[in-house]
Amino acid sequence: MSAVLTVEHLSRSFGAIKAVDDVSFSLEQGELLALIGPNGAGKSTCFNMLMGQLKPTGGVVKLNGEKITGLLPRQIWRKGVGRTFQITATYSSMTVVENVQMSLISHHRRIYSMLPYAHKLYRTRALELLDTVGMADQADRHCAVLAYGDLKRLELAVALAHEPKLLLMDEPTAGMAPRERIALMQLTADIVRDQGVSCLFTEHDMDVVFAHAHRIMVLNRGQLIADGSVEEIRNNPQVQEVYLGGGMLFHAAEEKADA
Repeated sequence: MSAVLTVEHLSRSFGAIKAVDDVSFSLEQGELLALIGPNGAGKSTCFNMLMGQLKPTGGVVKLNGEKITGLLPRQIWRKGVGRTFQITATYSSMTVVENVQMSLISHHRRIYSMLPYAHKLYRTRALELLDTVGMADQADRHCAVLAYGDLKRLELAVALAHEPKLLLMDEPTAGMAPRERIALMQLTADIVRDQGVSCLFTEHDMDVVFAHAHRIMVLNRGQLIADGSVEEIRNNPQVQEVYLGGGMLFHAAEEKADA
């Protein structure tokens, strides 16, 4: 496998505070990589630098070997990076299918020629993407009336409309019920497996992380303190102590997995 994302010595300081401190890692094609850590560990700051919302204080980010450090978010998106957010970002006044159509119109660079026929453009492809995330039966509903879990699935379809090589998912299951969390991450894992997309996601729910991640990285106070398999992270004394205060939640997650 080849590295889709390579991060070398990535750092970001806010005055004297080092939010991200000399972080290096790589993400392989078709890999589902979890980035975990306590609140304030630097996870969102790291994500914002990868996507161009924040300029690094130091370090380099490469996509398929090409340096993307310092590019604008739209430029990084054009190179094949999709992202979902902790708080869903959809057009509430539009229908479900129209949201996906808008993403497809942008992907195909038809923003300035779409009116007055936008509702006809790429509808078939949009419905295919909605079917992928289990939302085809709600295509013509307005987003304003959707349940939160359905909005999260729609946001994933919108991200996939760009045919990303790399998918960044910041707290994808935040605000969702336990059953919805499991379903969304299983869907993501299926997409990674079937389409060969690489995915980096942050998550606080250990059941979700341990059930689906191929590999786990742990940040604490801006520093990468561990990087390994589910079992390696679960049994890492430093991770248990620093991240979860002795590992009680790790053991609880393990008991659920064995039940």
